[in-house]
Amino acid sequence: MARRISIPEETLIELIKGGSEDGFKILYQNYSSALLGIIEKMVMDKTLAEDVLQDAFIKIWKNFASYSPDKGRLFTWMLNIARNTAIDYLRGKHQKAAQKIQSIEDFVSSEKIGISMTSTDYIGVDTALQGLKSEYSKLIELAYFQGYTQEEISEEEQIPLGTVKTRIRTALQQLRTLLNA
Repeated sequence: MARRISIPEETLIELIKGGSEDGFKILYQNYSSALLGIIEKMVMDKTLAEDVLQDAFIKIWKNFASYSPDKGRLFTWMLNIARNTAIDYLRGKHQKAAQKIQSIEDFVSSEKIGISMTSTDYIGVDTALQGLKSEYSKLIELAYFQGYTQEEISEEEQIPLGTVKTRIRTALQQLRTLLNA
C-alpha cells in the first residue's frame, strides 16, 4: 500500500479543481486502497475491482467540478461514484458475459477464498459494521456492498419498503457516529 500524503482536504480540493495532476495523484494515493477494498467486496474479483476502480477515478476526475464540500465529505462523494460504478459493472453486459465464460472450477475456488477486508479496515468500515445491530448491518451489506436497490432488499428480506428505508437511514446515522468516534 502506498503511503498517505498528509495534505489538508481543502487544499487537495483546490488543487484538483484547478486541474492539478499532482493533486489528483495525491487523491488517488490517499483513497484508492480504501475504495478498492469496498469495490472488491462488491464485485468479488480482484482484477475486475481494479478495472472498476480505474473507471471510478476517471469519473471522479471528469466530474470533480460538481463536488461541493457543502453537500458532504470528499471520501463519501468518491465512495458513491465508486459504488455506482461497481453496480453498473455488476448489472452490465460485460459482467454477465464474464460469468458465462468463467469455468466451474474457477467459480468454486473463488467462493472458497473469500475477500479480505483490510482496505475497509483502514477506514474503519468493517469494524463499524460490527457495531451495528445485525438487522442494520445486513441491510447496509446488501445495499452498499452487493448493490441491491431498496426495493430488492424489501423483496429479499420480506419487509416493507418503508421499513427498509428507515433502517438504512438509521444504520447510516449510527455508522457516521461510529466512524467519527
